[in-house]
Amino acid sequence: MSTNTQKNIEDQEIDVSIVFKKINGFFQGISTSIFRGIQFVIKNIVVIGILFIIGAGLGFYLDKTEKKYDHQIIVQPNFGSTDYLFSKIDLLQSKIRERDTVFLKTIGILEPTKLLKIEINPIVDVNKFVNVNSDQNFELLKLMAENGDIKKIVEDKVINKNYSLYLISFSTDKLVTVKQIIDPVMKFLNTSSYYSKIQKEYVNNVMVKMKANDVIIAQIDGFLNSFSNTVNGNSKSDKLVYYNENTQLNDVIQTKNKLIGEQGALRMNLVSLDKIIKEESSTINILNNQLINGKLKLFLPIFFIFIFIFINFFINFYKKQLAKSK
Repeated sequence: MSTNTQKNIEDQEIDVSIVFKKINGFFQGISTSIFRGIQFVIKNIVVIGILFIIGAGLGFYLDKTEKKYDHQIIVQPNFGSTDYLFSKIDLLQSKIRERDTVFLKTIGILEPTKLLKIEINPIVDVNKFVNVNSDQNFELLKLMAENGDIKKIVEDKVINKNYSLYLISFSTDKLVTVKQIIDPVMKFLNTSSYYSKIQKEYVNNVMVKMKANDVIIAQIDGFLNSFSNTVNGNSKSDKLVYYNENTQLNDVIQTKNKLIGEQGALRMNLVSLDKIIKEESSTINILNNQLINGKLKLFLPIFFIFIFIFINFFINFYKKQLAKSK
């Protein structure tokens, strides 16, 4: 029994010593790799220094000359033209990707080679989305939220085309003006004979509604003036006057207030109904510093040195494998 116990202790000691040897060997390997790395740097310090200077110089030059600029337009599609807007942007992006400068020039873009890409995304506003068709849209969100994350749902493609405002983003490799890019793009988006006819009829319907509201408001004012004159005349009389309870004067006043509010909303709508795709605001020439844009003076030296190290590593690896094969 004691022999077996002593044997187990010896086995455990051997196992621990093996573990320590492996750990020690691991750290020695790291130390050796660090030492070899230092030797490599010292041996090739001149080449590394030259590569760093070339990379930094080239990076500074490219950062000054090869710049990218972002531009944004916030738009409101009217008359149910959201799908039309998306298809137009997709068409533009395909022409940019194909470098179809002839097409881009025909729509008024003077320097199409400057244009790198264009895309559209909704400006997510759940409150406005629900308010458009309060009952239907709220129930839709509620139903979809039962089976998923609400954040993913409001950005879902099905929901994306039901917001009121959209952000058109595009990039160029040079500074541009509004006349060079934004005006031609907006003119292209608003060129549609079909939606122009819908726009004409829609605006006409709004004007008819406003005229009808004005007539009703005038009639209510006439009724209220008549009622006021009657009350004032009777107040001077010593006779007792009775009024019919069915007059419902409060309802008449509330109706007038609603009509006045509706008239104000319709006038506000007319401001944005002068275009199929209404431009809300635009911003141009935002310097793009994403990824390595504007950072080439830091990226290129590291990249050149990495390539040099990789090539040396590959050559040494090949030589060792070649020696083993022989």
